[in-house]
Amino acid sequence: MQLTNERGGRLGDHLVAMGVLEQRQLDAFIHRIPGEPRDLASTRIDENDLLSLLIKLIFIGRLNTVRQYVDAVKLPLHIVNELTAMAVDRRLIHALGTRESDSMLDMSYALTDEGRRFASDAMERSGYVGPAPVTIEEFNDQVSLQKPGNERVSMDQMRKGLGEFTIDESLLEQAGPALNSGRAILLYGPPGNGKTTVALSFANVFHDVIYLPYAIIIEGQIIRFFDPAIHIAVTPVDDAPEEAESFIRRDTHDMRWVPCKRPFIVVGGELTLDMLDLRYDPTGHFYEAPLHMKALGGCFLIDDFGRQIVSPTNLLNRWIVPLESRIDFLKLHTGKSFSIPFEELIIFSTNLEPEDLMDPAFLRRLPYKIEVGSPSLERYREIFTRESARQHLEMRDEIFDFIVRKLRDEKHLELAAYQPRFIVDQVVATCRFMGEPPQFKKRYVEYAINNLRVKSAGEGNGAQTSARV
Repeated sequence: MQLTNERGGRLGDHLVAMGVLEQRQLDAFIHRIPGEPRDLASTRIDENDLLSLLIKLIFIGRLNTVRQYVDAVKLPLHIVNELTAMAVDRRLIHALGTRESDSMLDMSYALTDEGRRFASDAMERSGYVGPAPVTIEEFNDQVSLQKPGNERVSMDQMRKGLGEFTIDESLLEQAGPALNSGRAILLYGPPGNGKTTVALSFANVFHDVIYLPYAIIIEGQIIRFFDPAIHIAVTPVDDAPEEAESFIRRDTHDMRWVPCKRPFIVVGGELTLDMLDLRYDPTGHFYEAPLHMKALGGCFLIDDFGRQIVSPTNLLNRWIVPLESRIDFLKLHTGKSFSIPFEELIIFSTNLEPEDLMDPAFLRRLPYKIEVGSPSLERYREIFTRESARQHLEMRDEIFDFIVRKLRDEKHLELAAYQPRFIVDQVVATCRFMGEPPQFKKRYVEYAINNLRVKSAGEGNGAQTSARV
């Protein structure tokens, strides 16, 4: 921002002149940033709805000045001035003047008795109090502009996203094209080999800034969308160099849209079909967007697929059309249906057999099926060495061979990526209890390995059952 302060003009133009950006990149980013509405009519929202919202904000938030109105409703000053003039004409508010300032932003107003009655009536009709909404048409257009497949992911980004997590290179070679496609992914394989960790690492792979609305309006009905518990807002202070382009025209940015990182939502066994529908508040008379709608432009991970409250069949039937057509349909309590782009990366992660969960028709709609299997012996040693170093232990060949022999030959367990950390942590806990410095003693290692599984009814015949830890 120092350039614009020193030289004036647009930051984007300076970046192009410096060779940091190409003009085509600048144009693409500008096109994707929602521009503020020129006038009241261009919001495409009934002026009475906007006036009601402003009066509710003044009433609930005890707002006094035009500056506070602008901050609360997130509309440009000239539109807020127009709404304020309407409120004065209808005797909903009256002017108090300004204090120590000639700026219209500091003009103070107070609600009249009629204004308070108007606010109460407006609250009865809709309890939504927040920034002005955008129309469903604007929302759909913006989602289409910032779908995940529009961002190119490289192998370097994949490696950085995984951080210290050790994984076979071939898995990255499969996952990269899947992310670039923006299509659904199935991660499957035995438990404990990092399917969830791999999926969660995808959140660190994307760098684009996208724009999400505070709320959406459709046929006078408000859907609350922005969720600070899910959506990570980005400010210019947080910019990485590659994200700086998203703020090149901040002066024309429609403040009803929040610049955010691509959302990443994770659901597990708690998932129900109701969570994929609009949630209507009969008291407040507005809606909350469902989880998969809040994930638009990002990723939606269904962890431990097949263990949800909702049956796999019912869930797959709910999504079989959206995954194919890239369009989803939602319904208001009035019976009105509307469509939204289904532009998000759906990730199914399961340790169950995919053929037992999905019929061939649905498997066909999952273009990327990636097996996350047991690590090779070399990879297993890498993981063990790293985990040992984390706890200041030395992984000697003698101990490593002892562990592998115990697991494979005596316990009949497959090597799994979670085992090294589990064994190391248990050995350290035993040493701490015994008042000894952390060290690999064979009997301590054996205690830990015994905790990797439970005995089965056929233990005497050598049959054993592995337990997920």
